[in-house]
Parts: sequence; C-alpha cells; structure tokens
Amino acid sequence: WTLTMALSIIHRATGMALYVGTLLLAWWLIAAASGPTAYAHVHDFIASFIGRLIVFGYTWALLHHLFSGIRHLVWDLGYGFKANERETMTWGALVAGISATVLLWIVAYMIGGGR
Repeated sequence: WTLTMALSIIHRATGMALYVGTLLLAWWLIAAASGPTAYAHVHDFIASFIGRLIVFGYTWALLHHLFSGIRHLVWDLGYGFKANERETMTWGALVAGISATVLLWIVAYMIGGGR
C-alpha cells in the first residue's frame, strides 16, 4: 500500500460521505426556512458533541475532497505522474485538507466566540 492508493480510496469515501453531509445541510436550510422551532431542533443537534463531530467530519471530507480533486485534475492534465511528484501531491492534498479544516474551525470559533 502506498499513500497515493490510500488517499485515492479516501477520496472516494469522502465523496460518498459528502452525500450524507449534504442531507444534514439540507435539513439545516429547511429548518431555517421553516421557522424558529424547527431551527432550534436542528441547532440543538448540531451544537451537541456528536453534531459538532459530524460537522467537523463533513468539513474535513469537503476540504479533503476538494484538494484531492485538484490533485486528480493535475493528473487529468497529464502532469505529476513521476513517483516523487505523485508522493508530493498526495502529501500536499492530505496536509492541505487537514490544515484547512483546522484553520477554518479555529477562525469560526474566533468569530463565533467559541459557541
């Protein structure tokens, strides 16, 4: 197993996870449009430990899928097929996805006052 192979599988898995996360996003939007009571139910779930864990996972899946998709785009253009280039781009996608997720959550907590 190489990192490139593992991240290729994770790219597919995050793509599937994004479907489930998008249902959560749709639930939130529908609740926001339905009124304060419906929104309060969704907010209570998302504000719980499990809800935040799910939203954090969704954020990581979205950003990882984005950076991994950029890696695949570079390959589709015919670049980055040498072994060292593949490894560099794979590590870059992995680190960028994790870093962007953590940075986004830090900024969100700073703006939101830790709520």
